[in-house]
Amino acid sequence: MKSKTILATIVSGLLLLLMQCSASAADHPYYLHALSDLRAARWMIEHRPGDWQKTDDEVAAVKEIDAAINEIKKASIDDGKDLNDHPKVDEIPDHIGRLHAAVDFLKKARKDVNQEEDNVFADGLKDRSLRHISEAIKSTKKAIHA
Repeated sequence: MKSKTILATIVSGLLLLLMQCSASAADHPYYLHALSDLRAARWMIEHRPGDWQKTDDEVAAVKEIDAAINEIKKASIDDGKDLNDHPKVDEIPDHIGRLHAAVDFLKKARKDVNQEEDNVFADGLKDRSLRHISEAIKSTKKAIHA
C-alpha cells in the first residue's frame, strides 16, 4: 500500500512538473499572433500570381520564416495549422507590393514575439525566433531592392 502511495505521489509530481514546463497556446497569445503573421508573410512571398521567378533572397526569407515558426512550435505553442495555412489577406497583384506586405507582417510578428516573457525556456525561443524573423526581414528587403 505504501509503495502505491509513493508511486502515485511521484507520478503526480512529474505530471505537475511537465504541465508547468510545457507552454500552452493559451498562455502565449502573442506567439499565436506571431504564428499567424509569419504564415501571412510566408504566403505573400511564396504565392506568385503570374510567372514570377523566385529570387535567392525570397527563398532565404521563407527559410527564415519557417525556422521562426519551428522555434515557436518547439515550445509547444502550436495552433496545429499547416505552414501554408494563413489568415485571409488582401490580394496584392504586384510583386513588390506583396514583398512590402510580407515585411509588414514580419514586423508585426517580431513585435509579438518580443513581448516580455517570464518563462525561462521561452527566452531562448524568443531570441532564436527574433533572429530568424530579423533575417527574414533583411532577405525580403533585399528582394525588394534587387
